[in-house]
Amino acid sequence: MKQTLDPLALYIHWPFCVSKCPYCDFNSHVRESVDQQAWRDALLADLAHEAALTSRRQLGSIFFGGGTPSLMPPETVAALLDSAERHWGFAPDIEITLEANPSSVEAARFADIASAGVNRVSLGLQALDDQALHFLGRAHDVAEGLGALDTAQNAFGRVSFDLIYARPGQSLADWDAELARALSFGTSHLSLYQLTIEPGTRFATLVAQGKLPVVDPDHGADLFEQTRTQTAQAGLPAYEISNHARAGEESRHNLTYWRYGDYVGVGPGAHGRRGGLATFRRKKPENWMTAIARNGQGIEEETPLAHVDRATEALLMGLRLAEGVDLDRIARMSGVNIADLTKPHAVALLQRQGFVEQSGSHLRVTDTGMPVLDRILAEVVA
Repeated sequence: MKQTLDPLALYIHWPFCVSKCPYCDFNSHVRESVDQQAWRDALLADLAHEAALTSRRQLGSIFFGGGTPSLMPPETVAALLDSAERHWGFAPDIEITLEANPSSVEAARFADIASAGVNRVSLGLQALDDQALHFLGRAHDVAEGLGALDTAQNAFGRVSFDLIYARPGQSLADWDAELARALSFGTSHLSLYQLTIEPGTRFATLVAQGKLPVVDPDHGADLFEQTRTQTAQAGLPAYEISNHARAGEESRHNLTYWRYGDYVGVGPGAHGRRGGLATFRRKKPENWMTAIARNGQGIEEETPLAHVDRATEALLMGLRLAEGVDLDRIARMSGVNIADLTKPHAVALLQRQGFVEQSGSHLRVTDTGMPVLDRILAEVVA
């Protein structure tokens, strides 16, 4: 019998992409061919290893990320979901999300992916401008992307899509028009990210060579404020620094991360947090496959988290949320004294400045503070 514990979240990583986008620092790889049966068997083995350690817990959410998991055969998706349900059991309202590229080829699989059990899709539209899509290295154009969005809205109960803003040369008026168009499509969730230059990416090389301008931080802050105002007016307020949703349509899987719940991760490079342990799987697909063949699982590191590390992670993740954090809960969960979680003088100063609010053990970053969240976290977290 399942114990009465909070449901787990399961993350499954599919590492392959058709091409590598110049802004992307995720664990994604381009390969000429993929042995689909071998990959299905390996993912099932990795999943079974985690299930043996956590089988007393039901699954509340599953997320297929990547890479480009919409390149997975629907039969593989179905096999993984069937196995997960046998091992853990599903909560009655389980959320099962798959990330997808908005190409017509992948959209043709949406009905079969939905039949396999996926009930939520996250589309990487990234822009609603053909020139911007070319700049971002995307293979689709706007027309193809919107066609995939229409197909997704017919196939899945819940649909989200991503956009990247604060692109070089993008004005407030440009973003106003693009975001207004995005909001007109009627999805209940949007992930809206400012373009950041990540180390090791093609964009980072171009910046170092002086061939790609970096957006002025003040202009980025104006775009961020405009984003929050415009989405709130449309009924999709920010519930996390980059994520916006109608009430009740927040990503339950990602909320598990931000609220510091337990989750297991399988597939190359997947992270997990379970029972006070941090797990990390081998990143390179071939190395992960070798580990599966040798050990029956792909773990590279499995490390006990010190009490202070658990508390710090919970604070850093939870303060990204509009709801903030319950310091009492973090103290109970981590074993760290509540008085040692934050720097009281810094919190008091930031509260006077309007950047944070604290009521009893509840602490949250205000709308005024969210544009400078990184600085606030550095000041607040003990």
